[in-house]
Amino acid sequence: MIDTMSEKHTATEIKLHQKSKILEIVFEDGQNFKLPCEYLRTHAKSAEIETSDIPVSGKADVNIDNIEAQGSYALRLFFSDGYNSGIFSWDSLYELGSHYEKNWSHYLERLAQHKLKREAQKNTINTEKNSIKVLYFMDNMLRVTRRESEEITLPPAVTDVQTLLKFLRMNGEGWQKMFADDAVQVTVNKHFAEAFTVIENGDEVAIVPTNKDL
Repeated sequence: MIDTMSEKHTATEIKLHQKSKILEIVFEDGQNFKLPCEYLRTHAKSAEIETSDIPVSGKADVNIDNIEAQGSYALRLFFSDGYNSGIFSWDSLYELGSHYEKNWSHYLERLAQHKLKREAQKNTINTEKNSIKVLYFMDNMLRVTRRESEEITLPPAVTDVQTLLKFLRMNGEGWQKMFADDAVQVTVNKHFAEAFTVIENGDEVAIVPTNKDL
């Protein structure tokens, strides 16, 4: 049972970045935590998990399908694998955010000890290459790209907006300036994106320069 009188922290903003599988929480003291869904799923507090000596595994692809407020002090998270027994108080979420690196390192050590993997066991191997469509806007950007759009096959290292921009900057000096992290605004499938927004096969990525003088 959660003691609502003992809560030390209060969340002021909650945002689920479902495509990136990240739950972003801002607290009243200004702390901003971006917690992976896998981390929350594997560190949920429930009798099922806490009484087991074996860590939860195979949750690398898990997402959050729904969030339900529990009064004004906690969240109930509904995970894509069907798990919904964990209730996360503001204090527990704050603690998970504050100790993320330590907790995650310990979790990986436990997986190794039990010879378990983060990835779910799959029967087939996916050999499909990620291919996306990139749209370029504004005359100054088109002078550099020399095209309004293109299909790009992504190398394995390109997984999000930040690494996509880094990949584009490898095209040359003009691209380095035009596609600097702070020089463009990016949408993925017509939704505004952040640096950590995941890029997947078939996505449409639009890039607009924020400085028209570049």
